[in-house]
Amino acid sequence: MPLLRPLLAAALPVALLAGAFALVQRPAAIPPSLDGLKTYGPWVALGAAALLAIAFNRGRIVFAAALIGLAHYAYRTWIEPGPDSLAARAAYAGACVLVPAGLAALAWLEERGVANVHGAIRALAIAGACVLVAWIGGSGRTAAVNSLYLPLASLPWLPPTPIPQLGLVAIVASLAAACTAAYFRRTPVEIGVAWAILAFAIGAHTVRTPLAFPAFVAAAAALLVVAVLRDSYRMAFRDELTGLPGRRALDERLKATGRRYAVAMVDVDHFKRFNDAHGHDVGDQVLKLVASRLAGVAGGGIAFRYGGEEFTILFPGRDADEAVPHLEQLRADIAGYRMALRAPDRPRRTRSGKRRRGASGGTKSLSVTVSIGVAARTPRRDQPEAVIKAADRALYRAKRGGRDRVEVA
Repeated sequence: MPLLRPLLAAALPVALLAGAFALVQRPAAIPPSLDGLKTYGPWVALGAAALLAIAFNRGRIVFAAALIGLAHYAYRTWIEPGPDSLAARAAYAGACVLVPAGLAALAWLEERGVANVHGAIRALAIAGACVLVAWIGGSGRTAAVNSLYLPLASLPWLPPTPIPQLGLVAIVASLAAACTAAYFRRTPVEIGVAWAILAFAIGAHTVRTPLAFPAFVAAAAALLVVAVLRDSYRMAFRDELTGLPGRRALDERLKATGRRYAVAMVDVDHFKRFNDAHGHDVGDQVLKLVASRLAGVAGGGIAFRYGGEEFTILFPGRDADEAVPHLEQLRADIAGYRMALRAPDRPRRTRSGKRRRGASGGTKSLSVTVSIGVAARTPRRDQPEAVIKAADRALYRAKRGGRDRVEVA
């Protein structure tokens, strides 16, 4: 089961790339009435990616679409009409190096939107790279263009490819950098950019095959569209601090759940005291700790961030009595965990922070407890709102009864 989610997430990108392969292998499959797609399809896909990204203020996707669009313009203008001309060779080598490198840089840069000074700097960087390539290819600098194609090493095992070795190095390094960003940040934008680099690399490798480069440009653009949509879904349905699904996701899940379920409301005890005594940074650490424990609840429970220091656990197909043992185990697990406080001078980087742990015997720690109220759907409370209210009343009984306990409605 841990592998199911990444496999499902990869299914759509793989399908898009497979569709591009199929189109290249069987161009006659496109009916004559849709011949315009061969010319305008990539531009429509790139435009859709850019417009969606602008609508959701996703500047990195806007500039990713711009980079790929510029490469496609170079293909249509110079590479496709005469791939062996000096301008075409300069444009092709420049695209193989600069597009993957630019996409990898966007994967690591922070999201800053579009219409601001950060967007202007990124736009100027892309424009500067285009001017450099145009200057090399358009001023008769044959030696400079030839130097881009010089082999860097003897690689007899390398399959034949028109991509110069400098471009191969850029593609492999950029794909590794983007995948690393995707691994550590785990957001749809970084993942989409990594897939877009792969699609561009395949298109560059098959550039001499009719329709291949436009097909994979369209696939790369579609991958960026998917990234924008998934990122927007994540922002709407997932809590940014804890990573748990948010209240809107809970509402939708309750509507799709059957007639037998239990809901537990979980509240961090004395949370205001943590914030007042230690500051909001420690309060955030507490919420992350509780969320990480809730995410691993047994019994088929699904955890959500309800709001503030309150969380919800949904148990589809179970009643309250069946959920209680799992909630008791969860409560004990949270209460038994000692959370080390981050020292004010401790580095925030994970690796350097780990080296500092234990270096001082005076490290402070604290424990956290939660109160839990649980209620099941019954004929008398057959609406999700009524079940949540009943669980909330049970939660406050748990608080009045001394906290760090589970109460059943």
